Amino acid sequence: MGDFFLGMGIIGMLLGLLILIVYVWSIVWSYKDAEQRNRPGWLVAIVVAFLAWPLGLFVWLLVRPNHTKAYHRHNHL
Repeated sequence: MGDFFLGMGIIGMLLGLLILIVYVWSIVWSYKDAEQRNRPGWLVAIVVAFLAWPLGLFVWLLVRPNHTKAYHRHNHL
């Protein structure tokens, strides 16, 4: 029975590590995505990090602008 609980502990630790990696990745991705869309990346990253993750990530995906910097090129004469 002890081996069962040891195995469950290892699985729990691996699952926790996976969730931590996805959490950090989503913060970094949202920062970069916001910067590409001419929005304050630090503010979006804070919202994603602290607004009951993953709810913050879903909120950003819903409210983010459709275009990135590549589409906002201005010709200066």
